[in-house]
This record gives sequence, structure tokens and C-alpha cells, in this order.
Amino acid sequence: MPWITLLLALLLSACGPTPDSSSATEGGLSLAETLGAEEDPGYARATAPRPFVFPDDHGPHPEFKTEWWYFTGNLSAADGRRFGYQLTFFRVALSPQAPQRPSPWGTNQVYMAHFALSDIDGRRFFAVERFSRAALGLTGAQAAPFRVWLEDWQASGPAHTFPMHLRAAAQEVSIDLRVEQGKPLVLQGDAGLSQKSAAAGNASYYYSFTRLPTSGQVHLGGQTFSVTGDSWLDREWSTSALAPDQVGWDWFALQLDGEEELMYYQLRRQDGGSDPASKGIWVAPDGEGRLLRRDDVELEVLATWRSPRGGTYPAQWLLRVPRKELELRVTPLLADQELDVSIRYWEGAVEVSGTRAGRPVTGRGYVELTGYAEDPPGAKVRH
Repeated sequence: MPWITLLLALLLSACGPTPDSSSATEGGLSLAETLGAEEDPGYARATAPRPFVFPDDHGPHPEFKTEWWYFTGNLSAADGRRFGYQLTFFRVALSPQAPQRPSPWGTNQVYMAHFALSDIDGRRFFAVERFSRAALGLTGAQAAPFRVWLEDWQASGPAHTFPMHLRAAAQEVSIDLRVEQGKPLVLQGDAGLSQKSAAAGNASYYYSFTRLPTSGQVHLGGQTFSVTGDSWLDREWSTSALAPDQVGWDWFALQLDGEEELMYYQLRRQDGGSDPASKGIWVAPDGEGRLLRRDDVELEVLATWRSPRGGTYPAQWLLRVPRKELELRVTPLLADQELDVSIRYWEGAVEVSGTRAGRPVTGRGYVELTGYAEDPPGAKVRH
């Protein structure tokens, strides 16, 4: 579900055309400003379940305002050294129709990408952001053969999509990974329609690959590590924004031993409660996905972390799913996995321990937290 890009899409719309590319920025609009932007009625909206067609739906859907290909994963080297990674590509439409311009630079589509690496044993976190307009081959996406790219960062695969090849490099870090299909994809929400509030059309089309065996290399500070592990891919497209009383979300993607996975996102309201549209999915070892509604999940914050850049985030959780007899403690592997990009948010590798039907269970995963880095109401973050 990670849909930080909804905010960034609105930010881009408010700021106008972006440069062809850029590295990490130092701030952006306030979250309140971004959430308050109005939607353009010229875009398509997710209003009802639809049939998914593959490999076509692995490619872009330019009639919708925003879209993302969201890879996260936990990796280990042969000596046990652990890494987490995030490689995400966001497509953003700046207008419903392409401009009628003879210039080869003319386009209504821009792309943004985030690349982050968590060096768990080294206690370091790296994150970089890039932008480019979808012109002259600088960035784009296609379904068959599969490819989404921004300059030399890319995810690519054959006509049938897998195996995928992920590549990204910045500063002193890079990844070169092969991602295999493990479990089949699962449709989130109502047959792939993921409602984000009670408002009609405030929804996305959303599917996930919850366990993708991964191998390859991590390069860090002149060292090369051969790694293996599991990745998670979220695919989502929409034309929607948060409801007026929603301030952010907590998103969990957890891979448990025993080949079970759990995704849950909690939409937070201004009054401190969780929105009824909060939901998730439980994926059984055979790949069958089972919807989890807000009332199926209990989420308790056990600790917090104060960002040196401002804002206080949850830093440990107790997550319960009573009807699955599941009780999990979710703990970040590094405290500071905050991406200081256009709009600051926390996204990082976590470890999981607990019980399932009274038996011990462990796991790994990723958590995304948005809306915690805001200044007090009425204040603005730096531009």
C-alpha cells in the first residue's frame, strides 16, 4: 500500500514541472498543504473492482494521476551481515492530457525514484531521491518486456515479467539483484480495489507479490557482499488523496517463517483514532490471501523515536490478529531509517518475533510511517 507518492504527486503538481533530474532535496511543502490540494476531475478514478490483465497491468496506467512500483527487501550475506533495501519508482501525471507541443521535452508525465539501503551491522542508512520528466528516454515504464527506469536505476524483466533485475547506485552504495517469483500475486482490498476512505473514488487498484526470493550483490564503501533474501513488491495506481480528517498512515509488510505474510495499513485520523478504511491481508503458505479489516487487527505502540530532523515516530509495536491467534512484536533494525526527501517519511527494515497459535514465530519485514515529521499546525517545513 505504501502511497507516500500521493503526497508527492500533489507536491509536484503544486510546484509545476520538475527539473530533468535531481539528487536528494532538502525539504518541500508542508504535509497539511499537500493533503489540502484538490483533485483534477480529468483523471480516471478507481471506483469499482476491475479485471486485471497481465502482463499489461505490470506496465503504466497514465490515465490515473499516480502510480508506483515499490520494492523492499531484507537481505543477508554469507557471513550473516544484514541489509535492507528500498527501490521505488513513482509515476506522476501533471495534467490529464499530454501537451500539444512539438518539443521532444513536452510531456505530462514525470517520474520520481527513491533508493535506500539499511546497513544493519554498520548502523548506517543511505537514501537518495531522483526526478526526471518522461521524455527523450530519460525515464518511463513498459509492460512487455517489463521495465521501469529512471536514468540508470531500473527494474527490468522478460515479457513474462520474472525474473526481474534491480539496479541502482548512488554515492558509495549500489545494488544489483535478481528477483524471482515465489508466491503468486495477491489482490488487495475488494478484488484489487483498495478503498482509502468512505468517499467514492478515493481508492486505488492494488496488488502485491508478498514473497520474492532474491539474490545478488550489495556494494558498500568499496566492499562487495553476495546476498540472498526475500523481497516484496507493491503495485498501485490511483487518482485520490487522503480524506480531510486523515493525517497519515502506518504500513506493515511482514514475512513470517512458515511462508506466511501479513500486510496491514492503519490510516490515522486527526483525533488520534484509526480510520475504518484501514485494512490488510493475510497470505497463507499456499498463496491464498484473506482480507483483514480494521477490527481484525490490534496495534499498540510500545516505544517512540525522536528524529534529529524533527518529529517523533513509533519505534516498536505489538500487533495482534486474534482470529489468527497471532501476536507479534515488530522492532526496527535501525532507529533512523528516515528518508529526508521532498516530504520526510520513515521506511525501514524490521524484525518480528512472537507467537502463532501459541507457537514461537519469527520474521522480517518493512514498515512505512508518514505524517509524523510535520511541524506544529500552521507551520511549514523548509523549501
